[in-house]
Amino acid sequence: MATRLGQPPEPLPVSDSPAHAAPALPAGRLVLASGSPRRRALLSQAGLEFEIRPPDIDEQVLPGEGPEALVIRLAEAKAGAVADALEASARRWILGSDTVVVLGEEIIGKPCDPEDAVRMLQRLTGHTHRVLTGVAVIDAQDRRIRSQAVESQVVMRPAEEAEIRSYVATGEPLDKAGAYALQGEGRRFVSQVRGSESNVIGLPMEETLALLSQAAEDEKPDEAQGDA
Repeated sequence: MATRLGQPPEPLPVSDSPAHAAPALPAGRLVLASGSPRRRALLSQAGLEFEIRPPDIDEQVLPGEGPEALVIRLAEAKAGAVADALEASARRWILGSDTVVVLGEEIIGKPCDPEDAVRMLQRLTGHTHRVLTGVAVIDAQDRRIRSQAVESQVVMRPAEEAEIRSYVATGEPLDKAGAYALQGEGRRFVSQVRGSESNVIGLPMEETLALLSQAAEDEKPDEAQGDA
């Protein structure tokens, strides 16, 4: 069921400023296929109006599937699932996204419990890992898909087990890929981010706004006037 945003969420501390301005999408046309409060906050900070429709899909990794292929497939699947539930007569754009943490060639998801979060952070601290996010925009009317994957590298300093356990006890990392939140207390472990910080949080804003701008530019003038 669609949820219209009420009060804007608290701003997220991201240092990368998108080169693209918020696209001129007509009000009520953008749907976020995610229940993530981080993605909601990033879109709100960009000045976009949108509805929230979290999808229900299988997010299991396929045999032999690499992280780039995974995040693009899941982003498209999330957006597609929501588009399937909408009336095809309305011109709307569905934004889907999926983020994973990759250490070496291993995909690291969300921890299943606090001890799993501790183990994840023990592996990540003192090393550099990748964060990949797939972004997909689907036109619900003609089903055209625009998608891409974005990568950032995160350098983490070494950390003692006691510090890691203290952080995990806050509860913050338990619903985060890689068991940390760059926008929260988890930033304490991060020495450097190479690339987009908003990507690490869950939505690379420069690339997302570029995809949405392409969608807005492709809208036919007579369709836009007819919906006025």
